[in-house]
Amino acid sequence: MIPTWGRAYLSIFKMSAATPDFSTPPFAGAPDARFEPAPMDGVLPEDFFSTSNLPTYVHTGGRWLMPERPRMDGVIVKRNGRLETVEPRLVRQGEPIAIGLAEDGSQGIVVWAEGFLGRSTSANEFRFMSTEVSRERPVNYDELAEQLEAERRRGGYLVWVVGPALVHSRARADFEWFVANGYVSAVLIGNAVAVHDIEAAIYGTTLGMTSTGKAAESGHGLHMRAINRIRAAGSIEAAVATGIVSNGIMHGLVTRGIPFVLAGSIRDDGPLPGVITDSTRAQDAMRVHTVKATAAVFVATALHAIAVGNMLPAFHTHRGSPEPLMTICVDQTEFVVTKLKDRGTHQAFGVVTNAQDFMHVFRYYVDRCRQT
Repeated sequence: MIPTWGRAYLSIFKMSAATPDFSTPPFAGAPDARFEPAPMDGVLPEDFFSTSNLPTYVHTGGRWLMPERPRMDGVIVKRNGRLETVEPRLVRQGEPIAIGLAEDGSQGIVVWAEGFLGRSTSANEFRFMSTEVSRERPVNYDELAEQLEAERRRGGYLVWVVGPALVHSRARADFEWFVANGYVSAVLIGNAVAVHDIEAAIYGTTLGMTSTGKAAESGHGLHMRAINRIRAAGSIEAAVATGIVSNGIMHGLVTRGIPFVLAGSIRDDGPLPGVITDSTRAQDAMRVHTVKATAAVFVATALHAIAVGNMLPAFHTHRGSPEPLMTICVDQTEFVVTKLKDRGTHQAFGVVTNAQDFMHVFRYYVDRCRQT
């Protein structure tokens, strides 16, 4: 028998999955899409088709194909008889690029928004999208927990993107719990999250603050000392193996073999070994995980949330037909959540609260659901 949480989850996603009928308009009678060669490396033909994060189908060779590795702000390239969505900078001279501005099939390309575009009136609308961003709206933690638990049980790929406020706000132990209990498949973060987590593991402080929020003696330099310890060890993995780092988020990720990407920025101290300071290389490393994602959780990070959100489609096809990609964005201001949605990640369900409160409460509900 499917438990209550399973029935609720499956009904939502069954309604939301929307595979089109290719024998009806706008698919029936559509011409083949046109492709033109890229004139130079990283340069596209005029009138190239610019992708969105919605399911897209291309008519080629008499068949409707969905390009692999979907994301917004990409282009569709034909490689070895397959279609792939890539960043324009990765296009090579002579590669066939899909051409056309229309999304209605008249030029052989259809963007299928049914059930995936927020605030539509479709009967198969994904319920997350019906919730507006406001700190005054109650959060249905029961449903969020049920969906995360169901995704874990179905073998989904759960990507977390978090900011340093999660560590400072004393939600570090809660994130450790999610890591330890199988709710994290990959973590995409910046240098600061790892630095402050490691500082907490070695010195018991974050940016020199104790667990009570008081400044430690000479605490302003402790994050620099933490960086120095890791650089001397050679890597975060080596610091974990030798016991320098014996607890925390990074310890949990390393000991459980969970992949993480540390993307650098111009304001980073250190940085730690393993931080990718080339932004395009960092984007490529993150994309390895976003193409696998069946769910994503963003907590207290504006820039990383928007960056990763731009790499995420509003759907995934890892179980066959398109299903909405569960996306949760948590921040203490409406601005960040609204900005994420305005930048194209319209499927994101916004939770306006601080990281500590969210992680504490979410952990409680997920743990309760896990024991059902």
